[in-house]
Amino acid sequence: MEIVIEGAHYHIETCGERDPLLLLHGFTGDSSTWLPFCEKWGKHSRLIIPDLIGHGKTDAPQNADRYQIEAGAKDLLYILEKLDCKKVDVLGYSMGGRLALTFAILYPEKVNRLILESSSPGLLTETERLERRMKDGELADFIIEKGIENFVDYWENIPLFSTMRNLPQKIKDKVRQQRLLHSPQGLANSLVGMGTGAQPSWWGKLEQVDLQVLLLTGEKDEKFCLIAEKMQKLLKNSNWMVIENSGHALHVEVKEKFGTIVSEFLLNT
Repeated sequence: MEIVIEGAHYHIETCGERDPLLLLHGFTGDSSTWLPFCEKWGKHSRLIIPDLIGHGKTDAPQNADRYQIEAGAKDLLYILEKLDCKKVDVLGYSMGGRLALTFAILYPEKVNRLILESSSPGLLTETERLERRMKDGELADFIIEKGIENFVDYWENIPLFSTMRNLPQKIKDKVRQQRLLHSPQGLANSLVGMGTGAQPSWWGKLEQVDLQVLLLTGEKDEKFCLIAEKMQKLLKNSNWMVIENSGHALHVEVKEKFGTIVSEFLLNT
């Protein structure tokens, strides 16, 4: 389905029934990230799966301000209102996890439970945020100047995704083909508008989050394990699970185990 929000056409997939579960993909992902889980999660949840702005079949506006994470959270609110969802569970991965946390902080009355896969609340200091904005700006320029294929060549070889190199070639090819479908403008603007350095730091807000939160990280993703450890100490009602033999993209690397953990959390809490 499509929903138009302030001139931008959002593409949204849905499946399943019962309690709504909003699924938010990461940078370079799209709704196809979550479609393999429709059969399992659809038995207990109504899955709402948008292509985030600049990704997939959703529009990629020229104005980078349209990509700000607070604007993205407001768009999600509009989508849920259009779908007559009073309250939802939210699962977000990486960039989608930062958006999920932003949505939960700005609109806590709309969120039931929160699942954050390999996610962060942003960067703590303005110095860190400025440095990251500069790096993301350089990468955004690279995408525009060199094109999507050169960017994907670079992106799939960064250390964050090193554990994915051990996956079967069929899976790696599928992830690559999905990434290649994106527009350079959409990905560049996502970095500039919704990058880790562009968003507010939510570290100081974590103690105010009253929701039940599940933090998921991969054993080999040391950076995000450290972030999750710090987050858990600040969140009032959270559990943190480290999944063995996996890195950043748990939903790809250990799909069956990840799917089961999410189902058990939703059915038993």
